[in-house]
Amino acid sequence: MYSKHFNDSIAHPEAFWMEQAKQIDWHTPPQIALTTDEEGLQRWFPDGILNTCHLAIDYHVENGRADQLALIYDSPVTNTIVKYTYAQLQQEVMQLAGGLESLGLAKGDTVIIYMPMIPQAAMAMLACARLGVIHSVVFGGFAPHELTIRIDDAKPKAIITATSGIEINKIVPYKPMVDKAIAGAKYPPQHVVVFDRKLGAERTVQPIDIDFETLKNTAKPAGCVPVKATDSLYILYTSGTTGKPKGIIRDNGGHAVALKYSLSAVYGLAPGEVFWAASDVGWVVGHSYIVYGPLLHGATTVLFEGKPIKTPDASTFWRVIQEHKVNVMFTAPTAIRAIKNEDPEGAFIKQHDLSSLRYQFLAGERCDAATLRWLEAQLQRPVIDHWWQTESGWPMLANSMGIEPVPVKEGSATFPVAGYNLHILREDGTPSDFEEPGYVAIKLPLPPGCLPTLWGDNERFRRGYLQKFPGYYFSGDGGYRDSEGYVYITGRVDDIINVAGHRLSTAEMEEVVAAHSAIAECAVVGISDELKGQIPAAFVVLKTGYSGSVGTVVTEVVQAVREHIGPVAALKTVIPLARLPKTRSGKILRKTLRAIVDGDPYTIPSTIDDPSVLDEIATLLGKK
Repeated sequence: MYSKHFNDSIAHPEAFWMEQAKQIDWHTPPQIALTTDEEGLQRWFPDGILNTCHLAIDYHVENGRADQLALIYDSPVTNTIVKYTYAQLQQEVMQLAGGLESLGLAKGDTVIIYMPMIPQAAMAMLACARLGVIHSVVFGGFAPHELTIRIDDAKPKAIITATSGIEINKIVPYKPMVDKAIAGAKYPPQHVVVFDRKLGAERTVQPIDIDFETLKNTAKPAGCVPVKATDSLYILYTSGTTGKPKGIIRDNGGHAVALKYSLSAVYGLAPGEVFWAASDVGWVVGHSYIVYGPLLHGATTVLFEGKPIKTPDASTFWRVIQEHKVNVMFTAPTAIRAIKNEDPEGAFIKQHDLSSLRYQFLAGERCDAATLRWLEAQLQRPVIDHWWQTESGWPMLANSMGIEPVPVKEGSATFPVAGYNLHILREDGTPSDFEEPGYVAIKLPLPPGCLPTLWGDNERFRRGYLQKFPGYYFSGDGGYRDSEGYVYITGRVDDIINVAGHRLSTAEMEEVVAAHSAIAECAVVGISDELKGQIPAAFVVLKTGYSGSVGTVVTEVVQAVREHIGPVAALKTVIPLARLPKTRSGKILRKTLRAIVDGDPYTIPSTIDDPSVLDEIATLLGKK
């Protein structure tokens, strides 16, 4: 059955996806599957009209699910559980949308959402979708500087935020960071809507501030605004190799069709069941599989504010599964490694009734074989490693559990999902052989749900994704195929690193490190980390004549990265060197540096300026 889905989607993509489009409730069903717009970019369902919030909430209220649970908020950090039926969620979202409408927000406007993992974040996203307002959720762990960059690119009319987030047991005030970001912005918003969590966080007050609850409770409920399938639903910024974030656009129509398909075909979930993605609304997983996907499918979604450990301990995930009868769960390998480190024998797992759990999915970073084997042994049910990107918005490689499960192979994310005509290419664009590493690329057209372009920058979209292999989307990842067709992803081939499932730009970190007055030059690379997959390490060369404390420089660099990018960057390793390894043309050998730190074998490049520098670094790091 998988083969039929996949082959039909590749041989006849327009017919395949038009059939899938019938699974959602259109205002005006599309008659055209795929077209090319005036910019020469491919767009799905160009004549279709719909509203994503209607599909996610109103449709279910009108069709027998009004009293079914839509959203379960589980917050061990505040010891709170709140449940919303579809009817209750509809009322909350209608009111909030009405409040935003009263501020003058209308279809095509933009809003930035900077919130922790609370129900109001999901409500804000859905309220924007209800009005045809484009939202951009910014992860609450990002520092003011990063928020400023996104404000100036998205140019929002309003920012929706909360007074604080919580990191395990530490209150993180959000409002001062929002104020600082706005103060540095060229295009400040007209309004800041603030949800008061009443947790005692520092709260600054500005003339443009509006109380979230007051705005919602005094508003006239808003209806759903019909939008084109090709209209943007949201912008989600992801790290770019230049240091400037890329605004990934998600359209309304293709997004809804793809997510609806994925919940049944990939995740094997039925409407009415419980889905839990243990992620954050600031990342693509939170958009696709905490908020939109489960609700579009008529399922119950769990919105979890906590950590896999220390909230209160390594039993938290299993408690949530038992208490809310989760049927399918999705998290990052980092979370499982953290649990394994705290509870290697799985004692906490054995204390909980996990009989409701059918499948455990992992994604966000490569899953190592040891973690996969441990979790399979503990859970005694399928553990599925799958691969996708912010750009795709839904799985590209997976074991399609809702169609035809196949045996798992350690290290492989299995087969391409229907719609993804995946190829492994050599540098010259020719197909690689079995087991031969190459570049992972998708032959056009991309299926529905994938990014159609970048926010305000079609040329960067073409240059970054379509130029390297004409006729293909280049994923930025390397990989290979085995003789049975299983695909293995080996990691990024650019300057992006994956820290606990979060994509971060080493180029952006280098800008911060290089700005230190004592540093002449630097290189930031991602090095292997048992818990987080990768963490950044900065190699720095101090300016000639610098006589201050090296320890002080290290401390200040770590703090600077934390302030400019955020704690999520996790830069703690700063290594002073006498010189950096370079080619004769002056290019820093970052790949070789990474291999030395990780203790991996490497070949001395023929273009290296001075091979002896590699011995010096290896000796310094104790790798020789």
